[in-house]
Amino acid sequence: MLPTNFLIELGIVSVVLMATRFAAFGRKLAAATLILLALAAFSPLGNLLLYPLEARFPPWDPSRGAPDGIIVLGGSVDTDLSVAHRTPVVSHAADRLFAPAELARRYPNARIVFTGGTANLVSTGAREADYSAPVLENLGIAKEHLILERDSRNTYENAIFTKRLVAPKPGERWLLVTSAFHMPRSMGIFRKAGFDVEAYPVDWRMGGRDDLLSFTNVAADGLGRTEVAVREWIGLVAYRLMGRTGDLLPGPAKD
Repeated sequence: MLPTNFLIELGIVSVVLMATRFAAFGRKLAAATLILLALAAFSPLGNLLLYPLEARFPPWDPSRGAPDGIIVLGGSVDTDLSVAHRTPVVSHAADRLFAPAELARRYPNARIVFTGGTANLVSTGAREADYSAPVLENLGIAKEHLILERDSRNTYENAIFTKRLVAPKPGERWLLVTSAFHMPRSMGIFRKAGFDVEAYPVDWRMGGRDDLLSFTNVAADGLGRTEVAVREWIGLVAYRLMGRTGDLLPGPAKD
C-alpha cells in the first residue's frame, strides 16, 4: 500500500486493461495514476502528512535534570549491506546515532541502550545492534556504558525487550531517541508496555510549519516524504487496532 508500489501496480493494471475491451477505463486509470504520482512527488502532500507526526512532540527539555538512561531505536544501519561489505553501513536516519553520542558526553553516567535486531522476514545472523555498536563507540560512547538489545524485530519488541533487559526502577528517567515522525508510535508503544520514557526526537524530514505548502522540483524527495509519512500512518492505525498503543496518535503526557 505504500504510494510508489501502489501507483506502479495501478499503472500495470491500466496498461493491461488497454489491451482488453476495458481500454477506455484503462486510459482513464492511467491518467489518474499519473496525476496521483505527480501529487505524491511534487506537491506538499508528503509535508502535510508528515507535519502532524514530526510536530507531535517538542524538543526534549534538559532543565528537568540528567537522565538515568538513553534508549536508541534501530533503523539507521542496513544489516544486509553491512554483512556484504563487512563494515557498518549507515543508510539513513544517522541522527539516531549522532544524538546519543552527544547525550553521552553531556551525561556520562547515563546508560545507553541500543535496541535493534533484524526486520527481515527471513531471519539471518545479522543484527543491527552488532553493527551499530562500533559506530557508537567510535563516536565516543564508552563500551562499558553501552547495552545492546539485539533480538527485536520491530518497535513493539524494542519496547518489550528493552524493558525486560534494563528493568527500569520507579523514579528513573529514560530518554527515547528516534526519528521525529516515528516518535508518536514509539511513545505509544513504550507507554502501553509500561515503560515511562521521555521523547527525544531527531531526524526531521521537513523544516516545520513554513514547509507545509511547499512544492518540490525533485521527485525523489517528495516521494520519499510521502512514503515515510504513509508508512507511519499505516503503522499507527495497525498498532492501535492490535492494542499495542492506547491512542491513534499518541502525544505528550499531561502533567
